[in-house]
Amino acid sequence: MDQHLKASPKAKKEEHVEEESTSSKRSTNPTPLSWGFKTKKIRITKIPNHFQAQKAENILVLVSFSIGLGSMWRFPYLCHQNGGGSFLLVYLLLLLLVGIPLLYMEMIIGEWLCVDNIRAWKQLVPWLSGLGYSSVLACVLVSLYNSVLISWSLIYLGQSFVYPPPWTYCPVVGNVSLIDLSCLRTVPHQYFWYHTTLQASDQMEEGIEVLVLNITLCLLATWTFLCVIMIFRIKISVLMRIFSIVFPCVLLCCFFLRSLFLQGAMASLRRLVTTELSSLLSLDMWRQAGGHVLYSLGLGMGTIITFSSSQNRGDNYIKLASIMAAANLATSLLSTSIIFLVLGFWTTTSGSSCIEKNVSNLIRMIDEGVLPQTSWLPKDIIHRPPQEYLTWVSQLPRNLQKEVVHLSLPCSILVQEKVMESPGLAYVIFSQVASLFPGSSFWAIMFFMVLVITGLGTMIMLLEGIVPPLQNNIPTFTKYPKLVPVVVCLGGLLGSIVFTSRPGSYMVLLFDDHLVPMVLVTIVVFQNLSLAWVYGIRRFRAEMFGQLGRLVWAPFTFLWSYVTLPTLLSLFIIYFLNLYHREPLNYIAWNNSMGQEVKQPYQKIVLSWVTFLSILALLPIPVPTLYHWWYLDDHIICEIVEEEPSSSKKTENIFNVANQWPAHSQRRLTFRAQDKSQTLLLGKIPGETFFLSTLNPVGKMGTGSSLPIPEAPELMTLAASDLDFLSAGQK
Repeated sequence: MDQHLKASPKAKKEEHVEEESTSSKRSTNPTPLSWGFKTKKIRITKIPNHFQAQKAENILVLVSFSIGLGSMWRFPYLCHQNGGGSFLLVYLLLLLLVGIPLLYMEMIIGEWLCVDNIRAWKQLVPWLSGLGYSSVLACVLVSLYNSVLISWSLIYLGQSFVYPPPWTYCPVVGNVSLIDLSCLRTVPHQYFWYHTTLQASDQMEEGIEVLVLNITLCLLATWTFLCVIMIFRIKISVLMRIFSIVFPCVLLCCFFLRSLFLQGAMASLRRLVTTELSSLLSLDMWRQAGGHVLYSLGLGMGTIITFSSSQNRGDNYIKLASIMAAANLATSLLSTSIIFLVLGFWTTTSGSSCIEKNVSNLIRMIDEGVLPQTSWLPKDIIHRPPQEYLTWVSQLPRNLQKEVVHLSLPCSILVQEKVMESPGLAYVIFSQVASLFPGSSFWAIMFFMVLVITGLGTMIMLLEGIVPPLQNNIPTFTKYPKLVPVVVCLGGLLGSIVFTSRPGSYMVLLFDDHLVPMVLVTIVVFQNLSLAWVYGIRRFRAEMFGQLGRLVWAPFTFLWSYVTLPTLLSLFIIYFLNLYHREPLNYIAWNNSMGQEVKQPYQKIVLSWVTFLSILALLPIPVPTLYHWWYLDDHIICEIVEEEPSSSKKTENIFNVANQWPAHSQRRLTFRAQDKSQTLLLGKIPGETFFLSTLNPVGKMGTGSSLPIPEAPELMTLAASDLDFLSAGQK
């Protein structure tokens, strides 16, 4: 051993040379992963600590985006609308077959091209370069009503500083009549949502003439804050991202444990894990589940491509996509479980059970002298129908009515089966759970502060998919980059004011359930079609191997070609038929006189606006196609791909009439000619790149020459009618 350690430098040098020769011999042997392409020599080194930190931060950004408003606000009310377990099963199926593969596709495209969403599709498929602009418009539509959700959270946050919180009891009103007894017909938390927060109208047709002041001011504060963040490029710290992930999960776990002990909670939770096979045939459920997969993962919005393009290479995007989807699913299940537990509690404590508790409470108040003896209740009122209790309250003197209504317990006099199906379900339920804790104001402040933070994090991610692409692709904005966030935020404020009106919550439902999902499905259909069939899966795998040194996972390429695209096309057909079916679409409205939600039909003018906005958002897709078709004056399209030797550096001139493709790992030429009389002149300088020129029928040099003709090139003349495909290897 000592002799080996004391070996001479000459022996070490000979040993090193022998190792190099052995490794060079190994490199000449083809590897099973090469698939016929020349592999690159990759030097494996230890990854620096800052790269590891960057990867960890990437995971935090994606996870915080996935557990935002989509998992805590949108998924629960969709799951409640569609029966619980059946919706969950369909969502899981679509998440595995569509969501994760498409999420990985957008991540790998961003890492490969290292450009924003707009330029990525310009390089991949120039004739469909408008996909990036449509994705930006989809981000704009989502950000419009997401900003209103933050405004609702700010209103609840401001009301949380009052003790006890105002949603835990019926408010004292000035004039009490039979119509104003709607607080007794439902739970006070739902009454607070519609009457205090939204000041909702009975129907959408009331118009937007009247704006709700509180929501409008909170909306102004939201967009102002976002504008400052985007102008000064304020970076969110890692600790803040960890807080935005860990603290919501801790609060949700506390809420879940508290909800487990509510009366009748477990009966409703069984509905979440029970699947009815008959409900799986509902096309509307498949439509909403598919739309939520795209919405929750940010697919079709361009945010994932733009984010991945600015990160360091080498990330395991299969792992990142799986982590992002798993975090979204876990948060969605936890939030939905809490909501189902509270809904079971509402159902159990409504009707005769609520009347019995209220009667006992009023008798105690009379005995304590809080209420006068004249407010004594009729005999056997507990065993009478709930409507008689409301009739008795309405016949009391006006001042006494105020006291009885104000002192009523937070339960519904009328029997509640499906208490709430509107998008405000999460706000109402979580405010109910927060009021069950000792020190309810503290818990409410913590939760709605977290809801505001997660909402702002989602909005910042959406704006990152809007502002940088516009700065990089529009010349005016490139010269004045600070102008972009101002224009975007000002336009977002003006566009979202419509949601602050009295029927604004119904318009949020219209955007969220019909307009945005249909736009996202259409965009993702074109993205999948462009990559899998226009650009080509085999070619894409070759590019990944040449540029990134690894192959795309084979099951994903199969899913992109034969599973995700047919599924997305089916979803698009379902959305189209749902929107333009003979039967009118319905929305959930609040009926003040009945004290409950009712279904109202959409008017034709509303659906016309949906059609107009959908066409406006998707219009950039066909425009470049028509432009290239109309103004393409040269009839030959040449695509050139080359693998350069690693030992030398070359300059490459690539002529492409339509546009330039990304750098390729393999030399291949494809020629298409519409004019059969033209002749293609192909030349090659030994050791140099190919060049292409055209000869017209009279023998003059055409406009397609990309390099000067050398003195002694190797030339080959081919007829355009006989030439369809030629590769460098075949040449």
